[in-house]
Amino acid sequence: MKKTSLAGMALAAGPVWAMEGQPRPPITPPFVMENLIGSYGPWANSLHLDSLPRLSFRNGQFTDLTEWKKLALERVEDRMGIPELGWTPSMTVHKSYTYDGLQIEEVSWQLPYGNPTKAVILKPVGATGKLPAILGLHCHGGNKYFGLRKITRTSDHPHELMVAHQDHYYEGTAWANEIAKRGYVVMVADAFTFASRRVMLADVPERQRNGLSDQNPEDPENIKAYNAWASNHEHVMAKSLFCAGTTWPGVFFAEDRAALDVLCTRTDVDVNRIGCAGLSGGGLRTVMMGGLDPRISCAVCVGFMSTWTDFLLHKSFTHTWMAYIPILPQELDFPEILGLRAPNPTLVLNDIDDALYTMPEMERADRILAEVYAKAGASDRYKCSFYPGPHKFDKPMQEEAFDWFDKWLK
Repeated sequence: MKKTSLAGMALAAGPVWAMEGQPRPPITPPFVMENLIGSYGPWANSLHLDSLPRLSFRNGQFTDLTEWKKLALERVEDRMGIPELGWTPSMTVHKSYTYDGLQIEEVSWQLPYGNPTKAVILKPVGATGKLPAILGLHCHGGNKYFGLRKITRTSDHPHELMVAHQDHYYEGTAWANEIAKRGYVVMVADAFTFASRRVMLADVPERQRNGLSDQNPEDPENIKAYNAWASNHEHVMAKSLFCAGTTWPGVFFAEDRAALDVLCTRTDVDVNRIGCAGLSGGGLRTVMMGGLDPRISCAVCVGFMSTWTDFLLHKSFTHTWMAYIPILPQELDFPEILGLRAPNPTLVLNDIDDALYTMPEMERADRILAEVYAKAGASDRYKCSFYPGPHKFDKPMQEEAFDWFDKWLK
C-alpha cells in the first residue's frame, strides 16, 4: 500500500472524524458485501451474530462491571490458551549509551524456550526519579526479520530497510524515541517470531528451508528471502500452536506480559503510570495487553480495530494467523477484548483508506466500544479518531496518541 495524497492531507487537517463528543448512530447490522467464502459466508457469520455475543457487556443481563470483567477475562484467557512462563526473567544489560537526547540501554532476557529476547529501553538524558512508562509494541509489516528496530532508532546509521519502513508507516519517525523524549521510560522488545525471537532456519528440517540459510543475515536480499519464507511458515506455526493447546495471541500476550514484568522491576518506572501502544500487529498486541493486563493504565490501539465479521467475511486474506482465537467470537466481539479494560483510558486511531479493514466495520467497532464505555460510566475515557490515508501511524496520529498519554499518565 503506497502513500497517497490523502496521507499528506492529515499533516494539515488532523483527524477528519474525531468521535469524541459527537452523537453516534445506533449499532447497525454487520456490513454486507461480497465475501471470501461465497455462499457459506452468511451462514458462518450467523453462528456468532444472530444475537449479541454471550458474554458481551452490552447484554442486559450484565449490570455490574466488576463481575462481568471477572467472568469475561477468565473466558478470554481460557480461549487464548495463554502459556504460563513462570518467574519474571532476569534482565541483562549489554550496552548503555546516549543518542538523540536519550539514554539507551540494549538488554535481553531468557524465556523458558527459544533464543533470548532482545529489547531496547529509552528515556531522556538526565531524567531522575520514577517516570511514567510506555510498552512500545512494534508492527508486523510482513517483516519478521526485524522487530524492535521498526519503531526505534539508536544510531545515525540504521539499516536501509528500516529507513524505508519508518518512512512508509511512520512518516520517517522512530515513534518510540519521540514519546520517550516527552519524559517516559519506553521499552520495545522483539515479539514472538520476530527478530531475536524469529524462527531460525538452522532449527527446522532442511526440506523446509527452500535452500535458505541464516548466513549473511543483514543482507537485504537475504532478508527479503527470509521474510517470504517466514510468511509461508505462518500456517505451520499456527497449526502447531493449536495442537499445543495455545494460540498465537496467547503466546504474544505471555511474552508481552513478561516484557511488562521486566519493565516493572526498574527503579526508574512508576508502575502506576504505564501505557502501551502499537500500529497494526502492535495494535493487535495492544488489544490483548490493554484488555487483559490491569497494569496498563492507558492504551492506544492504532490500525487494528474492526470486528470478527470483517475478519471472517471480508479481510481474512489481509491478516496474519496471529489474530485468531477459536470459539471466542461467539462470546465477545473483537472490540470487546479491548473493552475489558473499561473504565481505563483507551484511544483508537484508524485510517479511512486502510485496506486491511472495511470502513463500515471499523465504524461498528467504534460504536461497540463506545457503548461498552458508556455502560461502564466512562465515556470520557474512550475516544476514536479516523484519519485520511492508508495503513499508517503518521505524525498527526502520533501527536494525538502522545497527547492522550500525557493527559492520563502525567
